[in-house]
Parts: sequence; C-alpha cells; structure tokens
Amino acid sequence: MALRSNREPIWMTSKPASLLPMSVAALGIVYGDLGTSPLYTFQTVVGDAGGKISADVALGSLSLIVWALILTISVKYCLVVMRADNQGEGGILALMSMLSRPFEGGLLSRGGLLIAAGLLGAALIYGDGIITPAISVLSALEGLNVATDAFKPYVLPLAVLVLLVLFAAQPFGTAKLGRLFGPVMLVWFAVIGAIGLVAIVRSPGVVAAFNPLLGLRFLGTHGWGSLIVLGGVFLALTGGEALYADMGHFGRRPVRIAWTAIVLPALLLNYAGQAAQLLRDPKLAANPFFSEVPGWGVYPLVALATVATIIASQAIITGVYSLTRQAMQLGWLPNMVIRQTSDVEYGQIYVPTVNWIMMVATVAITIGFGSSARLTGAFGTAVATTMMLTTFLLYDVMRERWHWSRLVALPLIGLFLVIDVTFFCANLLKIADGGFVPLLFGGALFTVMITWHRGVALVRAGLPRETHSEEEVLSLLRRRELPRTEGSAIFLSRRAIQLPPLVSRYLTLYGALPRQLATLYIEFLPMARVPADRRLRIETVTDGVWYITVSFGFFEIPNLVDALQGARAQGCPIDLDRALFLASNDDVTASRTAPKLASWRRMMFGFLYRNAVRAPDRFALPRDRFIEIGRQVEL
Repeated sequence: MALRSNREPIWMTSKPASLLPMSVAALGIVYGDLGTSPLYTFQTVVGDAGGKISADVALGSLSLIVWALILTISVKYCLVVMRADNQGEGGILALMSMLSRPFEGGLLSRGGLLIAAGLLGAALIYGDGIITPAISVLSALEGLNVATDAFKPYVLPLAVLVLLVLFAAQPFGTAKLGRLFGPVMLVWFAVIGAIGLVAIVRSPGVVAAFNPLLGLRFLGTHGWGSLIVLGGVFLALTGGEALYADMGHFGRRPVRIAWTAIVLPALLLNYAGQAAQLLRDPKLAANPFFSEVPGWGVYPLVALATVATIIASQAIITGVYSLTRQAMQLGWLPNMVIRQTSDVEYGQIYVPTVNWIMMVATVAITIGFGSSARLTGAFGTAVATTMMLTTFLLYDVMRERWHWSRLVALPLIGLFLVIDVTFFCANLLKIADGGFVPLLFGGALFTVMITWHRGVALVRAGLPRETHSEEEVLSLLRRRELPRTEGSAIFLSRRAIQLPPLVSRYLTLYGALPRQLATLYIEFLPMARVPADRRLRIETVTDGVWYITVSFGFFEIPNLVDALQGARAQGCPIDLDRALFLASNDDVTASRTAPKLASWRRMMFGFLYRNAVRAPDRFALPRDRFIEIGRQVEL
C-alpha cells in the first residue's frame, strides 16, 4: 500500500462524518502534553507561592489558568495561529517558511532576524522534547506517594525504566498503538473532568475564579511577586506550540473540535476541582491532583496517568522527528537517517540519531533533578520563548501573506505579546532553578543550525574550478567532439545548472562521458508537499544529455528512484535499473589564507559534514550503482 506523501493530507478530503473519529484521534496525538499538565501545574503554583495556600492564591491562580487557556490556546492558537498553515502543515518552521525573506542579508537584517527567530524557536522545541517525557512520567508515578510512602525509593528508578522502554520502542513504530491513543486520552479527559466536577459540587464557590477580574486583582495585589506564581501558571499552557506543530496530522477542524468539546472543559473542571480541594484542605498542597480522589482510586488513577504521560511523551517525540525532517529539507540540519515505520501513515517516522540523543538527555535530567517538583524549574522556559517567537513571525504572516492592515494586525499581536512577554519574564526567574537546561540545549542546536547552513553555502562557493567549463563541455557535446562510452549515468548536482562541475571532473578523470547522461538537481521547496504534476521537470540539453529537476516539500521523505519513474514519459529514456548515480564527496580542510569560518565552527561543520548521511540513504539510491568523486574544499 502506498504512503500518503504526495497527496493532500487526509483531512483536506475527509467528509464531515469523519470529523468525530478524527477529533478523538487528535486527543492522543495533539493534546497529550496539554492534557497531562494538571498533574503538576497546581502543585508548582502552590510551591511558587511558598507552599502555603490561601483563598487569595487558590482562586487568583485558578483565574489566571482559566483565562490563560482561553486567550492563549483558544484564541491565539486555535483561532489565529492555526490559520497560518503551510499546505496543512503547522509548526514554527512551517510558519517561517511562509515568509519570503532571505537569510543572506545577514543575521541582523530583518529577514535574518525573522529566520533566526524561527530557527531558535524550533531549537527550543527540542529542549521541551527532552523535558516533557521526564516531568510527565515522574509526576504520574509520584501519585503513588499519596497512597503510601513505601514507593518513594522506587519512583525514580521506575520513571527511568519507563523512559528507557519508551525510547527503545521507537524503532518498532507506533502505528498500531497510535490507534489506541485517542480513546485512551478520551477516557483520561473524562476521568479528570469527572473528578474535578465532584470537587466543584462540594465547593461551588470556586466558580468565582472564572471572573477574569479575580486574576487581575491577584496580579495587582502581589505586584512583581506574582511573576513567580505566573511561572507555575504557565505550565498549564505547555503543549500549545505542539498543538500547532501537530495540526498537519488532522487539520484545523478536528483539532478545534477536540479542544472546544473535550479538552478545554475537562481541563477547566479539573483545575477548578484542584482549587476547590485546596480551599477545603490546604494540607493537600503536596499533590493536589491525586488528592482529589479517595484512597482506593489512587492506584487506578496512577496507572491511567502513567499511560497518559507515555502518550504525551510519544507525541512530543514524534513531533521532534517531524521537526528534524523539516529542518533537513530546508537546509538547516545535516542529512540523517529517517526510517518510515508504517506503510500507511506518512507521519510515522523514526530518526535514530535524534532518538538516542533525546533518550540520553531525558534520562540524565530525570536522574539529575530527581522529582517533578524540581523539574518544573526547567520546564516552561523553552516553550514560553518559542510562543513569543511564534507571535513575532505571525505578525509578518498577517501582513505579508494575509494582507491584513496594521489597524487589524497590531492590536491582536499586541494582546498576544503582552501575554507572551509576561510569561516569558516569569519563566526567566526559573533559569537558576533549571530553566537554563532547555535554553542551553536549544542554544547549542541553534548554533549547529546556523553553522551548518553557513558551512554548506561556503562549500558551494569555494569549490575549485574544473579544467573544462560548463560552456566548453556543452560546446564539445553539441559538436559531437567528445568521446562517449556505453552506459548511462545520472550526475547529482548541488546547483541548478545544466552541466555541474562534477561532469567536468568526470571528463577530466576518464576522458569521456557516458552515452546517456542526465544531470539531476534536487530542490526542496518551502511547501509541505509537492503535487505530483510538479515533481519532475526534464529539459533536453543535447543529444543524449538531459537536465532533470526533482522537487520535494519539507514534509516529504525524498525517494529519487520513485520520483524518476516518470522520466521516460517526458522524453528521458535512461534505464533506471542500470544507470550509475554519481555525486561529489567534498573533503573540508582549513584555509591556508584567510579562514572563512572561526576555527571552532569549522571543526563543528567538518564533524557534521563527515558524519552526515550520504546520498544513497538520503535519497533511497541503489548502493551498488552509486559512485562518489572526491574534491577538497578550503574553509
């Protein structure tokens, strides 16, 4: 069965009757992170408030959580940001690719700053990706401590074991398990909503917190001190950026329906229920989520919470894989092995390098921090920064792509920025408590991205001149003055030219060219998927020589052999079962004159360049008919 890759996403052609099952499925893929935030949000708020709960803190923080969810998730993301889709795909890189501003103007140019914002936001999502599994699984298993202290020594080892199994299972794919994610999360939301509703019935006065003035009064009363509590409140929003990135799996309508009909009501009920419990018994502040249920219900709830957090972790891991693929296609990360783990679902992929790096980092911070309470200091900083950067990019999309006037765009962006900047500042207070971890991780990855992009550009610009120019070889071919040998060869070109330097290099080495010769240029367009009728373009250069352009989108896994199947119909009769594929293999060395990259960046780029996946793995080429011709490039 063919993969859904070059066609429109399934949601774009789905009938209204499919909205219900797709909305349920979205619960497992899109809302895992947001849905498990009640496990630790109120616990963190209480801790940030000094460990003592009062009616002022409980109702004020609840009001802030309620309206943060409504304004940030419902209004900003569901209503506005999700309109900014790139052929149905979302995420900050997809948003960045919608802007037609080149990076070559320099990092400090407007275009450079916008692209840097997109790259930094994407890099920080990786930081979120290593913390989400750790804090989610730990907070779920810590529910055992509510029932008995006997499990305390085993919570951390159990969490590490669950995480190791989770990452070790990635090569096998999650296509079959994924079908269960939605129904399981539906049960989760029903349970946490029901638990919250029971607590509200016992203390109905808590509904006063749905008045936004209560939250504003709390901020006004506590002044700058309320920023500390806002850092805890923000944890209720973690997963909002993932919601946008995962939109491509289902589309806007199912995601919005799931949020409005199921997720938001369940979250509001549960948060209100936790506040009601704290008002009745402030001693429950150590773990208000699990304290909502009677003793007999703790163990089943811990089991359900553990499954829910595994689903949330799987969703963020899959999202990081997709983000890696996008960054590779757009030229910001080196080539890596990408494996398709499902023969039906295109989004089911596995990136080994990313998986093992994430596993080591996640297990390390789990052991290093030791508890979810300590991890909350590291959580939120990366997400708050990414949300703020998304808002900056969104303004340009409003003006450049949607053609909104400043009178419409500025007030809306201003509202979002006030919220984003406030939460960003609140999370800055957590840097010393662990917030530096995702920032360092994201900053390192951002450095890798810009170094890779710059290095590739310098390699292409610094390639040595060949003996024969493109014009000379073309002239000799047209006059039929060059020796031609039997056979077919396809030369992979890094530039959109009819005869790249690689052809001249081959001619210099072997003194002849194959009788059937094609130059193949692969371009990655700033769109999610390329339509089938735009995949392949062929131009006849001269007798027996063709120039082929193959286009892919940033959300596609490129397969050149499949893409070239239509070449014969367009006038290029090269036999793909016998043709040789040739590519350049450049050796990066230090410049003997003026260095073009700082030494540490050159060493970083050289390491990445040598270890990047070669063309056969990147483009699914036959290894037994692939040849590399070496060149040396000084940087």
